[in-house]
Amino acid sequence: MIDLLISVMNVKSMTMVFAALAAAATILTFAMPYAFGDSLNARMKAVAVEREKIRARERERMAQQNQKVNLRQSPKESIKAIVERFNLTKWVGQEEARLKLVQAGYRGQAPYVTYLFFRMVTPIAAFLFTAFYIFVALNLEQPLTVKLGMCIAAAYVGMHLPLLMLKNKIKKRQLSIKRAFPDTLDLLLICVESGMSIEAAFKKVAEQVGSQSIALAEELTLTTAELSYLQDRRMAYENLAKRTDLEGVKSVCMALQQAERYGTPLGSMLRVMAQENRDMRMSEAEKKAAGLPPKLTVPMIVFFLPVLFVVILGPAYIKVMAIQ
Repeated sequence: MIDLLISVMNVKSMTMVFAALAAAATILTFAMPYAFGDSLNARMKAVAVEREKIRARERERMAQQNQKVNLRQSPKESIKAIVERFNLTKWVGQEEARLKLVQAGYRGQAPYVTYLFFRMVTPIAAFLFTAFYIFVALNLEQPLTVKLGMCIAAAYVGMHLPLLMLKNKIKKRQLSIKRAFPDTLDLLLICVESGMSIEAAFKKVAEQVGSQSIALAEELTLTTAELSYLQDRRMAYENLAKRTDLEGVKSVCMALQQAERYGTPLGSMLRVMAQENRDMRMSEAEKKAAGLPPKLTVPMIVFFLPVLFVVILGPAYIKVMAIQ
């Protein structure tokens, strides 16, 4: 027994054993990929196939909806004819106007043609109305140059009136989105942490947030469609940031792009972004509250102090007048 152990513990025998083990391990390492296959590539292919199925299903669903409801209205023939006849797209059209219309919630060619039409009609109408009011209704005793200057000023205001109304619509829409966005991020966080994909999370949250902000529900629904249609998914987030033009939404879209590119976890990112947007909303409310006293100073001086003086000095004045 001892002789057998000594022969086994021999250096030459141990060298042969280790060499055999190394050769077997090498053969097993090279043969394992061929024996078991590449599971990672198979899983990635399965995910890609499933994503294409989801995209095809979403395209079919949206096609059926578009057959029932036409989301993009066609411009009226009369307005379109005027715009084409005077070539307003060249003289009045602006790429910035298209972006403003999208930010205001107006999509398609019909709102753009209508905007160009009013950019031409509004200054003419303002000029004619001001001229009639000054020359006929009031008949001002002013020089002709002054009257023409007032008419030209009215036409200039009328030319910028559609853009001012559009900016007002954008501000109202952004305010609606800004108020509902932190709660939307909380809902997205719940959906993502429950195991939903980002497309399913956007779709689910869009259905729930509509009661609080219709504008935000529209943007999330459109982003869900773009995530299914576009080849580069990062473009969907970029388009969402452009359509809303809000700092909070832009930061979230940037974080989603980084998560899409580098594979960072979405849960912690959404939690931090939701808290940041909620802090921003609170700071804006505090800023408005802090700016309220200076704004109330002038109305108090103009409206409250005269009434207060009348109440205090009125009885004394009445008694003085009675004595006299």
